[in-house]
Amino acid sequence: MAYVKKRSVLPVYFIGGTWLLWSLFAPLYRPAHYIMAALVSFIAYNLGKMLFPDKGYEMQDTAQAAPEPQPRPQAAPKQEAKPKSTGNPEIDALLVERDRAVSEMRRLNDSIEDPQISAQITHLETTTGKIIDAVAASPSKLPKIRKFMNYYLPTTLKLLNAYDRMDSTGVSGANIDGAKGKIEDMLDTICAAFTRLLDDLYGEEAMDISADIKVMEQMLAQEGLGGMTLGG
Repeated sequence: MAYVKKRSVLPVYFIGGTWLLWSLFAPLYRPAHYIMAALVSFIAYNLGKMLFPDKGYEMQDTAQAAPEPQPRPQAAPKQEAKPKSTGNPEIDALLVERDRAVSEMRRLNDSIEDPQISAQITHLETTTGKIIDAVAASPSKLPKIRKFMNYYLPTTLKLLNAYDRMDSTGVSGANIDGAKGKIEDMLDTICAAFTRLLDDLYGEEAMDISADIKVMEQMLAQEGLGGMTLGG
């Protein structure tokens, strides 16, 4: 709440009226006349103050102080989700490398516009993931992909990156076209090699399945059930 005092203007009018009446009915040609008029005006002013005193009242504050800006809470730095550990450091490292390689292949696939190269990269991406997943499920197979992880996979990524850099120049020349053509031819061989490696990883399972089938066939024959459909 604010206290406001409003002064009345009527006492000022009393001063003006006094001088007007004095000039009409009293002389104003000597200094003493002016002194007398000023004295009468002063008396009239105070009389007006008594008759019309100043008024005071309280007024509600409409403008409220703006709240101080509060500092915005800083978001906690986003931490990258760490993959769950398998309990085997070698397999953990293998899975990290799988994610890195697959992510790089996807980036290259988006960058390279050639549909045939794109299809080959998609095949390599899928096959690479399956190779590493197969080893993660059976860590005893890890020695079988040592050369794949240490040479074949990084060299494949190196060739694809080289192709992407040369293709992005938009220039056709003997060196660029020749290098790109060699990489294109090599990609067919790489795709076939990756597929063959994935197939080889299931060689033991295939042998075990064949052995189980052979034993089962022999047992069924001994029981006189050979050639019959189970449940028939």
